[in-house]
Amino acid sequence: MGESIRITGTVKEGAIAFGGDVIVEGTVEGDVAAIGGSVIQRSGSRIGGDVMVLGGIYYGDKTNQGRNPNSVTMMYAGYQDQLRRAMREPFSLLHPNFSAAFLGIRLLAILFWFIIAVALTAAMPNTVSRAVTRLQLASLRVAIIGIVGAVVLITGGILCLWVLPSIVGALLWLLIGLLSIVATLFGRVVISAATGRWLQRRLFPQLKSESVILLLGVTFWVALASLPYIWPIVDAGLLVVSLGLALTARYRLSWKKAES
Repeated sequence: MGESIRITGTVKEGAIAFGGDVIVEGTVEGDVAAIGGSVIQRSGSRIGGDVMVLGGIYYGDKTNQGRNPNSVTMMYAGYQDQLRRAMREPFSLLHPNFSAAFLGIRLLAILFWFIIAVALTAAMPNTVSRAVTRLQLASLRVAIIGIVGAVVLITGGILCLWVLPSIVGALLWLLIGLLSIVATLFGRVVISAATGRWLQRRLFPQLKSESVILLLGVTFWVALASLPYIWPIVDAGLLVVSLGLALTARYRLSWKKAES
């Protein structure tokens, strides 16, 4: 962790470096991986397993005699500096650097979610309105359903990978990912609309524009999700509530009528 590894002898298992390089001068019978670093294989060395590099480059033996013909190489060279810093200083992820780039990304996030919110409320006004009412009247129930749904999806997906064939497990994980994306989009719009209405009643009672109300809600949650140290909790809470709203989209119970 945060260190480079130089292998001059024989390693029977494997080697992995977080935020550093793996330099192979001897023999590694297992896999070699580097996250936020590179894998460097010297001439005359041998790697018996796979090579995985995330945020770095694999510099292999030019003779190609030091690799198992049946092994594979997986490499993604982007964001090397960011990954190296994150691996060496894990708590830096919880404390973002406030800069012009940071502000620009947050403004783009506000624009993105505002466009999504306007599009969904225009396409499904009744569905969004019912979901806002459901969130206001039974927020705890929606959150509990979201937590249970997340646990069931994750555990069920892991069990499917163990029990079912690989292609079926991969297909199920793809469906879980699509459900998560749809739930996040729908739930964030509903949460932003409910928050915007709450802010409008408390701060701007004369405001009547639905677009501005949506913008208020979107800006509030993007700003809250940008605060140091608490943003993982905010994002996790938004994801859970969004999943609960998606799973209860056709939930038929006698909900109480919302107050005007």
